[in-house]
Order: sequence, then C-alpha cells, then structure tokens
Amino acid sequence: MHCWKMLVVTLLCSLLLCQTHCASLSQPEPQLVRERRMTPFWRGVSLRPVGASCRDNSECITMLCRKNRCFLTTAAE
Repeated sequence: MHCWKMLVVTLLCSLLLCQTHCASLSQPEPQLVRERRMTPFWRGVSLRPVGASCRDNSECITMLCRKNRCFLTTAAE
C-alpha cells in the first residue's frame, strides 16, 4: 500500500513538473506595426507640399518622398 502511495505522489510530481516546464515563457514575438488608415478627406488634407519633410511616399502630395523630403520629380538614375 505504501508503495502505491509513493508511486502516485511521484507521478503527480512529475506531471506537475512537466506542466511547469512546458508553460515556460519564451521570447515575446515582436509587435506587428499597423499601417495608418485615413479617410480620403483626411488623406487629402494631410498631404505635404513639395520640400516638406516626409517618411514615405503616402505623405507627399506628389507621392514622391526622397531623402526624407517631398520631391516634385524623380531623379534620373
């Protein structure tokens, strides 16, 4: 009888130990960056003129962002 109790306690402990090992936290995954969405009205109002600073083409009224500035034409390459 004592042997059965020890076996049950051992199995229970190993089961709990396995559960805690499997539940260990891994490295968090990087957050996905969500694109900014605007209505056509606000997109038109917020477009930047030629020469203004920009981060990407969608911010410029000419849709040409080069070297963090809104350009009128593309440079011949």
